[in-house]
Amino acid sequence: MANKTDSKEQIEYNTATQQFFLSMMLTNAELYTRVMNIMNSENFDKSLRPVAEMFKEHTDKYKVLPDPAQIKALTGIDIQPIENLNEGHFEWFLDNFEQFTKRQELERAILKAADMLDKRGDYGPIEKMIKDAVQISLQKDMGTDYFADPKTRINKYFNAGGQVSTGWPQMDKLLYGGFSRGELNIFAGGSGSGKSLVMMNIALNWLQKGLSGVYISLELSEELTSLRTDAMLTSMSTRDIRKDIEVTELKVKMAGKKSGSYRVKGLPAQSTVNDIRSYLKEVQIQTGIKIDFVMVDYLDLVMPVSVKVNPNDQFIKDKYVSEELRNLSKELGILMVTASQLNRSAVEEIEFDHSHIAGGISKINTADNVFGIFTSRSMRERGKYQIQCMKSRSSTGVGQKIDLEYNIETMRITDPGEDESNYRPNQQPSPNELMNIIKPQATLVATQPIINQATGEILEPVTKHIVADVQGSKLKSLLNSLKK
Repeated sequence: MANKTDSKEQIEYNTATQQFFLSMMLTNAELYTRVMNIMNSENFDKSLRPVAEMFKEHTDKYKVLPDPAQIKALTGIDIQPIENLNEGHFEWFLDNFEQFTKRQELERAILKAADMLDKRGDYGPIEKMIKDAVQISLQKDMGTDYFADPKTRINKYFNAGGQVSTGWPQMDKLLYGGFSRGELNIFAGGSGSGKSLVMMNIALNWLQKGLSGVYISLELSEELTSLRTDAMLTSMSTRDIRKDIEVTELKVKMAGKKSGSYRVKGLPAQSTVNDIRSYLKEVQIQTGIKIDFVMVDYLDLVMPVSVKVNPNDQFIKDKYVSEELRNLSKELGILMVTASQLNRSAVEEIEFDHSHIAGGISKINTADNVFGIFTSRSMRERGKYQIQCMKSRSSTGVGQKIDLEYNIETMRITDPGEDESNYRPNQQPSPNELMNIIKPQATLVATQPIINQATGEILEPVTKHIVADVQGSKLKSLLNSLKK
């Protein structure tokens, strides 16, 4: 028998080797249990296929492997247990049976794909079939032993797990630290609400922290996306950039020396997650950079790979696209941020809920964090953005809002920080804050005396007028909140 040190390439999975696999399963039922999920009778030689099928049928019905005498009687094939097997032999079996199954499945997938290529031009199912064959593996990871090492387990989530600051302290506080790798984060807003601007600003925050990433745009051109980032990075308006391109170039190059790598890629609408995956792999191969984050602008324009759906069936389409984007995030261990459209019913709302997301609740169910963007033309002109947490798996911030500042010239969105002036009705003020809100604000206004320039006589004495400004809007807001 081949020992544990033999390389996988040297083993020929011929009929004798396949029969040996069956004998080892018969010897130790636990081995069969561990490989039953990947075992396919079609992978075996035709002469041994009846035995493999009998193993499956017998264990499904009777919960035990058949006896060698039963096998001989029903199939005419003699399969005998092997004596004196130990743990090393079991490891050899698991390694090689996995490789045998993967090779056989891939070989059949390639042959089937050749026939499918002649009959149709849709490569999605072919790609999935081959990918499934390549990804065949045994479950050797036994998961997390909950009680074994709580400290290491907790640190792994908060540190290695990838809690990365968004660059906006209020949002980090709401999320208990920021976004995590392997999760799907969605910003939802109406048309023209600035979904792309929010994503570009977060991307720039991460770049300035030294992270490297990719911005995938299915709507805006690469040039326009990059120009907006130029404005944010250089604190120059696009008008000023056009006037002084040399200064812009110098500022961008200087900032690039302190930032992570960044690629902006435009893909056509109706692209799939596989198109995104292929591009990311190519970037890593050609540049050698490690991708930390991916921004997909935006989810509603991506089509699923795993099923062929009508683009008008928004619920089903978004369900599969969301799952595939989240799986890609977990597969690559990256920060994944995308955007989605709010429906018409959300236009006049001041509070968002799941019903306001275009396409329904399917993408909400899959996402780890979902945020609604409150803004309007007048708000942006006043330099204001507001974001509401609509869903969060890892925090209790659902329903809370954060206020951000917006520079209309540079399109930079920043966090002004939390202070006492940022009063919100859903927060209870302290007694001192309460008095500041409701008390009248009195202002003394002094008037200058009127003097006769010829005689020096004072025609009108100095007077002081008291002007009281009762802040009625704040009082009204407070009373409304107390009624609730």
